[in-house]
Amino acid sequence: MAHTRVMLVTFLFLSWLTVPSCSWGSRRENSYVKDACSVTRYKDLCINSLSSFSNTAKRDPSKWARAGVSVTIGVTKNTTRYLIGLKMKNSMKGRNRVAILDCVDEFLDALDNLHKSLGVLRDIRGELFDTQMEDVTTWISSALTDEDTCLDGFEGQKGKEIRLLATKVTKVSCFTSNALALVTKLASAGP
Repeated sequence: MAHTRVMLVTFLFLSWLTVPSCSWGSRRENSYVKDACSVTRYKDLCINSLSSFSNTAKRDPSKWARAGVSVTIGVTKNTTRYLIGLKMKNSMKGRNRVAILDCVDEFLDALDNLHKSLGVLRDIRGELFDTQMEDVTTWISSALTDEDTCLDGFEGQKGKEIRLLATKVTKVSCFTSNALALVTKLASAGP
């Protein structure tokens, strides 16, 4: 009986972990991060993931954009490692095997686009600002498309492994969406 209860609690906990969601951590905020994140779609995620940048970024849209992209790179790297692990494990067969191979490629491309974006954000120049912002916006939008495309191959598929993969990929998309909003805010603020 106790064993059944432990299994049920474990199952419920794991089910809760694998539900796609864009929340993350506990809510810590101050006025700087709250103001910066006001333009994002996933405000709680933004506030919780970027609150540690408040003292350095304050009201600087450029610093918030860099922080958003930097944090997104970290989350994307972790998910890319996870996807490569699934690919190497070779547990997915048939259609899912093809989908995981495509998904890894999509995430490697997304990571490349995010790195290019951060590189440009670290070297903003007044005379090139508009062109730089167009490039960065295009690259982050492309990364978001790559992440969404990753899930296309798994459409209609079921199972614990697929749910966990979808949760991780969705979370990365939420971070990327927020980073794009912060970059758009910077672009509208001007150099």
